[in-house]
Amino acid sequence: MPTYVYRCAKCGATFKRDETISEHEAAKTRCPKCGGKKLATVPGRVFTVTSRKS
Repeated sequence: MPTYVYRCAKCGATFKRDETISEHEAAKTRCPKCGGKKLATVPGRVFTVTSRKS
């Protein structure tokens, strides 16, 4: 299950949430601090594991 990071436009709080892709697409997430609905998704880091050594 992917972990999404959100930032609230109302209070500026940043929080993480584990949710399925269908839950993420539904966009019904609210800020746990102020209850705001206007959230921006914060780009996360991507780690790639390969079998080749550089």
